[in-house]
Amino acid sequence: MGFLNINGVSKSYGSLKVLHGIDIEVEEGEFLVLVGPSGCGKSTLLNLIAGLEDITDGEILIRDRVINGVHPSERNIAMVFQSYALYPNMTVGQNITFGLEMHGVSKKERKIALDEVAKLLRIENLLHRKPKQLSGGQRQRVAMGRALVRNPDVFLFDEPLSNLDAKLRVDMRTEIKKLHQNLGTTIVYVTHDQIEAMTLSSRIAVMNDGYVQQLGTPKEIYDNPQNIFVATFMGSPAMNLIPAIVRALDDGTVAEISLYDGSLEHLPFGRADMNSWDGREILLGLRPEMITDEESADRKSQNIARIKNRIEVTEPAGSDTFISMQAGGKSIVARMKSDIDVKPDQVFPFAINMDKAVIFDPVEGIRIQANISS
Repeated sequence: MGFLNINGVSKSYGSLKVLHGIDIEVEEGEFLVLVGPSGCGKSTLLNLIAGLEDITDGEILIRDRVINGVHPSERNIAMVFQSYALYPNMTVGQNITFGLEMHGVSKKERKIALDEVAKLLRIENLLHRKPKQLSGGQRQRVAMGRALVRNPDVFLFDEPLSNLDAKLRVDMRTEIKKLHQNLGTTIVYVTHDQIEAMTLSSRIAVMNDGYVQQLGTPKEIYDNPQNIFVATFMGSPAMNLIPAIVRALDDGTVAEISLYDGSLEHLPFGRADMNSWDGREILLGLRPEMITDEESADRKSQNIARIKNRIEVTEPAGSDTFISMQAGGKSIVARMKSDIDVKPDQVFPFAINMDKAVIFDPVEGIRIQANISS
């Protein structure tokens, strides 16, 4: 039994069902991120945990206590919203301690709690300012302080960084991660940004169309996506899905793919047993970093396939260079070192790490094999 348990939770608005039997156990101190596109149901699920909406079916428990129907104020949950929702007529200090005051906490205790949170968030010099005198990042710190000061069982974050510019998002992401490491609090965090999900979480629940598509650690989600949706949603650039045909040859089973000129290349599956798929179509999933130059290929891999293909587009990106080319009749992306000397229309030798390939059924959209060397 987890610290926060979501058991068979569904939500409907009339005949429209937006959540379908969600089952998630969150351990104490865990950082769970709900990630998915707009309209997938992640914010609805967060609102059900907070008590802002009623559950249609199922139950939610915190510390083995069923909280269905319990008023939000009695759930010992703190929520940080996308909008900072600060009182404009109050100072920073008053905003942070207002909830404590409403719960009858003494002035002395409020002062102690405020000082601790202000030091933790490094906003001691802002306590006498009004919200209009703060930057976006400072306002978000105040909103977080208002949640932290209550010492709740669970923190709920609803896309708290989406109103910030790119640099501030990165900075605040680091601050939130530090807070979690220092406090060991239980957090459920909603975002549509897969980079936020990967960098912040202990585990990720990838959602789409009201279903949890996959629940796992960032590494599990990234390396072994369970279906095509997770493979293409998580990762930037997304996983390449290359149409291929399985061929059982005398020296082993291979994935047969076409290149820019229509020629066919055979990429060996190594130890993966794909004989039952002989002659059938698959989608070969390869992250961009699994397709690179010979010098950058993973020396630990036991199954490096080598092909020559024509480069269509080069995209220098500072620490990396991304290469676009044709394979299986579609455009795919390779990740190369930053100083690689390549240009469009050049036919270049690529090294493909087939140990890290993932294989999908193109009809069902589900994974057939993951990390095909295992």
